[in-house]
Amino acid sequence: MTKGVRPHRPRGEAEEDEHGQQEGERTPTTKVRAADHGPTVVTGGADPDDLRRGRVAVGHNGRMRRLSRPHLLLGVVLFVLIAAWPVAKFLVLFPQDQWQVDVQVYREGGLSILQGRDIYAQMTQPPQLLPFTYPPIAAFLSVPLALVPFAVAAWGWTIAQLLADVAIVWFAWYRLRERVGVWSPVLVGVVAAGFLWTQPVGDGIRFAQVNAFLVLACLLDLQRPRRWLMTVPPGALVGLAMAIKLTPGVFVIHYLLNKRWREAGWAVGTATFVSLAAWFVLPQASFAFWGGALSDPTRLGPNDGSANQSFRATLLRRGIADGPELLLAWAPWLLVMGVVVFWVARRAYRQGDWVAEAAAVGLAGFLLSPVSWVHHLHWIMVVVPAILGPAVARRRRPDWPRVGAAAVVVAWFICTMPFWGVLWKRELRQPTWVGDLLVEGNVIGSVVVLALLAWAVRRTDREMPATAPQPAPRVTV
Repeated sequence: MTKGVRPHRPRGEAEEDEHGQQEGERTPTTKVRAADHGPTVVTGGADPDDLRRGRVAVGHNGRMRRLSRPHLLLGVVLFVLIAAWPVAKFLVLFPQDQWQVDVQVYREGGLSILQGRDIYAQMTQPPQLLPFTYPPIAAFLSVPLALVPFAVAAWGWTIAQLLADVAIVWFAWYRLRERVGVWSPVLVGVVAAGFLWTQPVGDGIRFAQVNAFLVLACLLDLQRPRRWLMTVPPGALVGLAMAIKLTPGVFVIHYLLNKRWREAGWAVGTATFVSLAAWFVLPQASFAFWGGALSDPTRLGPNDGSANQSFRATLLRRGIADGPELLLAWAPWLLVMGVVVFWVARRAYRQGDWVAEAAAVGLAGFLLSPVSWVHHLHWIMVVVPAILGPAVARRRRPDWPRVGAAAVVVAWFICTMPFWGVLWKRELRQPTWVGDLLVEGNVIGSVVVLALLAWAVRRTDREMPATAPQPAPRVTV
């Protein structure tokens, strides 16, 4: 960066000094201590001994906030109480032949590595008979699951998912978390556990899915300022997520549309490096995936089933056969949804609102994919704080239109509309169009979410100070 030239920032983003503090934030009680890892900024006279003992938390803007042990304990207790039923329902009371089916898929991939089997020719045990659908590197990462009993792997995976969900809330809800102060552990515990009652996040526990980890990785990659991620190049975490599952590739499209060449390069480079490393070790499996399994959407399950909530699946359920006719019918949706969702992401980026930016791009992965299971909408954990907006930490009174819009998203996905639609049609209820509409509930819901997110981003434009637009910030590491 040229000396004496200040970097451009998105509108509404306060300027920061070399230590990451916002200008004007330092007070007489602020101390800066030099250390081997760089300066430690302590606000409010916090004792460095408390830092070492974990009694003080670092806020998003670098300020230190003292964690109250009673509030932390209360947050843990409330998390356990609220999460108890969703976890017990899927891990204690669920039928054994449907229990944690995706962990079975991951373990089969790991076992194939250990036993030298063809990864993409193996199936899980009946009655599921599910193939491994991820890139070869994911099979490597699944090896630890193959080294322990299935029950241990399933429970361990669930605990890891719960921790990832807590981390998502911790970062994505940072504005409200900073507003409530010492009550932040309670907020995080209640919100993270509450989302388990929604279908997208709850199905992640039900099937033992990987979405929580992918959402967390992509969210951290867009976090600004990066703080403890300063040593990780922007785009690298998205690239790692892409190497495991292809859906995060929508973030590369977003980077390219905004001329963020560095981040796009790191994302593509990381994904390519990881994939080539896997190809070097597993050439046959890599050729099988990239040369055939990747282009076969039927390996993911019945594309016209109610569990697939992509618009392409809606067309299949309407009787349009797979082929050129389906592609022509699907293309206008891809064009319109792509333009709208990437416009929303660009506006959020220009505003400096990385939460709304991540939410919009993550939603694009659901809207534009040929196969979108409901648990792919794990991004609602980020969409809700994005709708609440940047001003939530500054307002003395709730912004009720934003609160109402966020409540609509949560309420919509607490309902299991596709399942209701299947029951409606199975029981031959009238009118039949109600059942058809309910089956498409999450297709419609994804459009509703996009509309509310676009409205929230436009509202943020009006709420920001009237200043001339500035070029998007250049991220340096």
